[in-house]
Amino acid sequence: MSAMDIARPASVARKKKMRRIFYSAGVLVAVALITLGLSRLKPAAPSVDRATVWIDTVKRGSMLREVRGLGTLVPEDIRWIPATTDAQVEQILIYPGTPVKATSVILLLSNPQLQQQAEDAKLQLRAAEADLASLKVKLANDTLAQRSTVAQVQSDYTQAAMQAKVNEELSKEQLISDLITKQSEVKAEQLRTQLQLARQQLDGETGSTAAQLAAQQAKVDQSQALYHLLESQMDQLKVRAGVAGVLQAVPVDVGQRVTAGTNLARVVDPTKLKAQLQIAETQAKDIQLGQQASIDTRNGIVKGQVSRIDPAVQNGTVTVDVRMTGPLPQGARPDLSVDGTIELERLTNVLYVGRPAFGQENSTVGLFKLTDGGDEAVRTQVKLGKSSVNTVEILGGLKEGDQVILSDMSAWDAVDRIRLK
Repeated sequence: MSAMDIARPASVARKKKMRRIFYSAGVLVAVALITLGLSRLKPAAPSVDRATVWIDTVKRGSMLREVRGLGTLVPEDIRWIPATTDAQVEQILIYPGTPVKATSVILLLSNPQLQQQAEDAKLQLRAAEADLASLKVKLANDTLAQRSTVAQVQSDYTQAAMQAKVNEELSKEQLISDLITKQSEVKAEQLRTQLQLARQQLDGETGSTAAQLAAQQAKVDQSQALYHLLESQMDQLKVRAGVAGVLQAVPVDVGQRVTAGTNLARVVDPTKLKAQLQIAETQAKDIQLGQQASIDTRNGIVKGQVSRIDPAVQNGTVTVDVRMTGPLPQGARPDLSVDGTIELERLTNVLYVGRPAFGQENSTVGLFKLTDGGDEAVRTQVKLGKSSVNTVEILGGLKEGDQVILSDMSAWDAVDRIRLK
């Protein structure tokens, strides 16, 4: 073996050590490069099942603005029948749900005190009528007596006037004295004065007779009005429907005491119904009288027209009455639950899309817009305009043909990009 073939232990060890250093340095450099590359990579987008989200496409065209609300059918013609006096319910003859005529007796009431008052009023009326008849006879007799007096004085005056004239002629021929002539003239003048007074008394008697008869007739009329009132109240103890329709409610029980004004029954016309819808106050600001509406009775859709808007807000809703303009479907009845839609206006040549789960009209919301062939979606700020029941106007952030997710995406508020699978 030559000197060149002999291995030097120190040299070999140094080479191995250098290789280890190079290997370690290479690993460190590789790790650093990988770490740098990973730090520059975007975080992986979370995956969302496409079947669990609602995707819609932005369209351009006409958009019908509508508002919707739940409600009930109520009668247009409602007649409450009140008690006209204090009474007690004796008997219920007809129960709710029964068709009635105007003359149908629904309830029987009783009031013994009212019955006694009616009897007393009847007797008072008869007494007043008897007094009137007696007064007529008395005044007629008084008038006849006064007329007789006038007639007697008239006769005496005529005779005295004739005698005075005869005496005047005889006095001219000096057949009787002037004294007798003067006496006859004075007597005739006295009787003439008595005749004038008697006639005045007769005229006064006639006026007094009319006044006394009018006063007594007023008492008769007063007694008659009271009797007729009490008689009418007695008749109204038989509670009648008053109108043809259906008896809807009898809110009293047998034996119950009621006071005047208490509602005893309610009769409605089932053929004339309107819908009372409860519309959210935020959506009711654009509703106007006369707007067209559709009422879903669950057994058919009926056309209608807004006829009244309640000015008050209750529990965050506004009551809107819709008058039916189309025929009611079979089975429509008062208090039936309905779903109503009111047409506000039609917007032409606008961008619109389905209404998202969140976001009010005239606001800006973040919606996920689909990209890369629909496999991913990125958050996009979208400006909304006027809204409807199922659609909303797009004022900015999207263009025709864009696809957006309208579902509730609050679970992904922390990310701006998702992957659809």
